[in-house]
Amino acid sequence: MNVSILDDYFDTVRTLPCFRMLDGHAIKVWNDHTEDIDELARRLKDTEALVLIRERTQIRASLLERLDKLKLISQRSVYPHIDIAACTRRGVIVSSNLHAGTPSYATAELTWGLILASMREIPQQMAALKAGKWQIGVGSTLRGKTLGIYGYGRIGAAVADYGKAFGMNVVAWARPASLARATADGVAAAKDKREFFERCDIISLHMRLVADTRGIVTAADLACMKPSALLVNTSRAGLVEPGALAAALRAGRPGMAAVDVYEEEPLRDTRNELLTLDNVVCTPHIGYVTREEYELQFSDIFDQILAYAAGRPKNVVNPEVLGG
Repeated sequence: MNVSILDDYFDTVRTLPCFRMLDGHAIKVWNDHTEDIDELARRLKDTEALVLIRERTQIRASLLERLDKLKLISQRSVYPHIDIAACTRRGVIVSSNLHAGTPSYATAELTWGLILASMREIPQQMAALKAGKWQIGVGSTLRGKTLGIYGYGRIGAAVADYGKAFGMNVVAWARPASLARATADGVAAAKDKREFFERCDIISLHMRLVADTRGIVTAADLACMKPSALLVNTSRAGLVEPGALAAALRAGRPGMAAVDVYEEEPLRDTRNELLTLDNVVCTPHIGYVTREEYELQFSDIFDQILAYAAGRPKNVVNPEVLGG
């Protein structure tokens, strides 16, 4: 089977142990990123199974209509970047393991790294040292401060555990079912959303981006935060009302932010406001980008390809395409 892998920026996938799962198949790996439909159609014209790395490339009807040999899209996690209805019309199976039972520890660890980097001003201190300056400010200790987890899912629960290990007071705000899980884990539930934003020294967002959560963090919410507080977003940029975070940071509430996700990715515009603010630590959506996480993800992705090749497709998002 002809298999294409898009957007493997550092040619990492072929170095993973699980890559041997595809022995016997014809594999083409693309290391650059393009959004040009004509170029994608050219590259993928003979592709039967397409491997996607998360949401790096949009797969819409305009492209699918030109891929007559495509039978399977195999990926892991959510799929807002794929036109599922168009895939179904074209007879293309979409397989995606949503890994409901395991958190992304890689993302949880990056979240904690961003918290430490922000509270101790590590990037700013490093840049100053390289510029010949010695100590440019005073950071803040985590112990005794209040960590807010907004959306208590698998990753949020892992970050809450890190907070406890650092001697922080951990509080959650989420849907009732998630709050029940939080309290069962010994995490306090905020009285209401306003109290949550007012009380927390650090708030970390951990929700899926769906219609109900888009813009769920509003300008009014941010305005309730302390001038010394930090907002961390390693989930999705769309959880925050458009333009609200940069405006809030300029206004001084919260005083800091750390972000790994953006409305448009890959972010190439160095004039993006978040990149120009001194009180923001920015990383280029690397929450899931570790060798260990790749091995987990691609083991699932390649297993889905083998299942399809054996006539037993699994984790099928659009079962209608299978027919009766």
